[in-house]
Amino acid sequence: MDTIRKIRETAGKKAKTIVLPEYNDARVVEASKILEQEGIAKPLLLTPDKIDPKEKERYILEFYRMRRSKGAQLDAVRKLFEDPLYYAAMMTAEGKADGFVAGAAHTTSDVGRAAIHCLGVDARFSLACSCFIMVVPNCIYGAQGTFVYADCGLIPEPNPRQLACIAIEAAELATKILDLSARVALLSYSTKGSAKGKSVDNIIKALALLKEMVPNLLVDGELQVDAAIVPEVAKIKCPDSLLAGQANVLIFPNLDAGNINYKLTHRLANARAVGPLLLGLNKPCSDLSRGCSSQDVVDCAAVTAIRAQ
Repeated sequence: MDTIRKIRETAGKKAKTIVLPEYNDARVVEASKILEQEGIAKPLLLTPDKIDPKEKERYILEFYRMRRSKGAQLDAVRKLFEDPLYYAAMMTAEGKADGFVAGAAHTTSDVGRAAIHCLGVDARFSLACSCFIMVVPNCIYGAQGTFVYADCGLIPEPNPRQLACIAIEAAELATKILDLSARVALLSYSTKGSAKGKSVDNIIKALALLKEMVPNLLVDGELQVDAAIVPEVAKIKCPDSLLAGQANVLIFPNLDAGNINYKLTHRLANARAVGPLLLGLNKPCSDLSRGCSSQDVVDCAAVTAIRAQ
């Protein structure tokens, strides 16, 4: 797939160190070999011999210091650091690595919690969320089959401000990683007042916020997905929409819709799903689906490396 090839090539132009804490997962081990052999990134497979006991103790005390006001107990922090995931996240926070990728053997909530607590949330948004880069073969929609889907991993029921922040963060990723002119659709079961409901109201409010926060962002909503990505349908359902049925960044109204849609696209359309890429943090990192392949790990590491460049 051309998009995937370009991502890997871009990552390799300025190879970054990406930590892979799930050292005993065969898919991650294979991905580490591919990343190194193809020069995509500098993988650090975090085997026990690569963990410095003195550094680990320092990370434990630093993490405890950061989280003590939130009720963290030192014994509980020590237990957390029995998992290399937290060592990898602290390495990234300190700049000893450029990013980390995990999730082959951890849940999204586990990876997200480590990332948020260790890396910290970008003050511009005060919100961590996630997205997928979806690459659909033989597809004329989006950017010739390439889309960004958000949020598919973290925020269950986003309020209007959260929806707006998710849209901004996803659009920024589309521009930086895919070199796209982001065309953002706030998706719904309604198109421009064709139905009513709390979810629709949230989207209308989010659109108003987006126009204040990022006046130059090309965004519209509320839109049904066919009106968002099919020009012929857009002409019928929303002829005045600036997107004109050519959206390439799709913002879902809640986590149910986002997660279900990315998995349906992945399985039914044989699409490449890169992510969940964690957004809104002070350093780049990526989660993985526990059903990932070694190639999925490579792709997430490549995107994480580009974000660190």
